Amino acid sequence: MNAPCRLLCFPYAGAGGSVYARWQRGLTERGCAVEVVPVRLPGRESRAREPRFTELDALVRALDTELDDVLSHPHLMYGHSMGALVAYALALRRQSRGAPLPRALLLGAHRAPHLPAPHIAEADAPDPELAAALARLGGLPPLLLDHPEWLRALLPVVRDDLRVCADVDSVRPDAVRVPLHLFAGEDDALVRVAEAIAWRRFAGRGFEVRTVPGGHFFLRSHEGAVLDEVAALVRRYDRVMPDADGPRAAVRAWSYR
Repeated sequence: MNAPCRLLCFPYAGAGGSVYARWQRGLTERGCAVEVVPVRLPGRESRAREPRFTELDALVRALDTELDDVLSHPHLMYGHSMGALVAYALALRRQSRGAPLPRALLLGAHRAPHLPAPHIAEADAPDPELAAALARLGGLPPLLLDHPEWLRALLPVVRDDLRVCADVDSVRPDAVRVPLHLFAGEDDALVRVAEAIAWRRFAGRGFEVRTVPGGHFFLRSHEGAVLDEVAALVRRYDRVMPDADGPRAAVRAWSYR
């Protein structure tokens, strides 16, 4: 019996792999034979003692080495916000050196890479300003604003991740030879649907856009809706490998209601 396809999940800025803690169960309940692999970045969770990266290219090079064995197995990638940028840059790097590519890239809440990087706040902004910006976007529970000791642990991670996001120019945008599936929040004030559709120029093997309820962090606020859509894609790519020429590129946009 063939081993299940793997789904590597890349977190957004300030987060760790634990944001995908419910995905294995959720996708299994939706009939998917997939192994969810939350990617744990240095400087957080079980890797808290390791130095964090502040440059996108350096992070991607490290991940390419660390994950090479995992990525030799049939896989998909999902990345949210910063994670979408990291997943795309990693796929580009692997493409450039002839390494195995994902069956498809699933990218949420990030503008196309030729557009200016989404701006949440300056990496060096004062703690209250940075925390307030995150809270407005839904990326920080309001409860944390009343606990400065918790913020002191979280905000240094956010700052370094914002530096990674701002380093988007270190990766030259190019078409990646896999299907791209974009996820856009209906109420995302940071990444508009049109900015997600702009990824079309970098799709070498087909292209779709899905709109889902919620703002920039729809991954948290509407996890069930996201998992329904991801499950459909996992089943699609578990059944059929994209052919050599890939499907004809097309824009399909619809809303989950």
